[in-house]
Amino acid sequence: MHVGQFAVANPGLIFLEGTSVSPEGRISKGDLCLYTDAQEKGLKRLVDFVKSHSASKLGIQLFHAGRKGSQYRPWDKGTQYGDGDTIPIADGGWHTLGPSKIAYSDKFPVPREMTKDDLVALKLQFVESAIRADRAGIDTLELHYAHGYLLHTFLSPASNQRTDEYGGPLENRLRFPLEVFSAVNEVWPAHKPLGARISGSDYGTDPNGWGLNQAIIFSQKLRDAGADYLDVSGGFLSPDQDIFSVYGPAFQTELAARIRQTTGLPTISVGAITNAHQAENIVETGKADAVALARGMLYNPRWPWHAAHQLKAEPQFPAQYERAFSLGFPDLVFDVDQDPN
Repeated sequence: MHVGQFAVANPGLIFLEGTSVSPEGRISKGDLCLYTDAQEKGLKRLVDFVKSHSASKLGIQLFHAGRKGSQYRPWDKGTQYGDGDTIPIADGGWHTLGPSKIAYSDKFPVPREMTKDDLVALKLQFVESAIRADRAGIDTLELHYAHGYLLHTFLSPASNQRTDEYGGPLENRLRFPLEVFSAVNEVWPAHKPLGARISGSDYGTDPNGWGLNQAIIFSQKLRDAGADYLDVSGGFLSPDQDIFSVYGPAFQTELAARIRQTTGLPTISVGAITNAHQAENIVETGKADAVALARGMLYNPRWPWHAAHQLKAEPQFPAQYERAFSLGFPDLVFDVDQDPN
């Protein structure tokens, strides 16, 4: 039902939520997962259903929650962005993993520092989930290197204080995330795009923390490793972030623009993009090649229809909905000449 409501509106691409590659990689017990035959079968059923009713392509993000795992669902405990209660082991929670023994906050348990064997096992888990996603009919795959999840914590010096070849200088901190990408790239079909959601900035107060300059270097490495596009977000590595001092309409678009300019890769811009003219401007001015909406589409699943009308284009919709566009009805709802900017 959740995905189908978006499919009816025919956006160009629907990304399924962050999808865990292992049981301990879940944020909560409500996560989408892809590490068993039953989960693969369920995903294929969903993909087939959507494609039978929509022209939209389907993408999926693969991730491991790392030290932000074993949480209650936000609507269960009132948590948001990983700042709430975690599930105790005695109540069905699970032990979390990280590059170092550094907790997300004082409300979270200290994760177990990953061993070399853990790293090998995790790469295999990403590979196996990617193979499952392809078999299920997913059109594009995105590896999640942002929002404070496991692969992101390897990148940032605030969360990675290892002393081996996977910690310390930037080159070492990039090593494992790039190994995961290369391993997945070997099994993902060449005719299907493979991208990455990356963090353009941690919005931290440490000048040596993860920021745009390091993100650009990582982006160039991903390009050289075979990435087809980058989905540029930021923040949520730590509750000490300063993201809300810069939060506003399309506030992360400049991160995507800089990475697009320096890597030559197509980018997707995210973050408080809400209206059609705003989205059109981002693409027309070359700041990004596409825009992605999350909360905007949750609030208004028919956003593509309304955007097309506001931009004087032809929306795509199933024949059953044609009456909603007859007798000039949209003009009674939308002023097509009104530019919110």
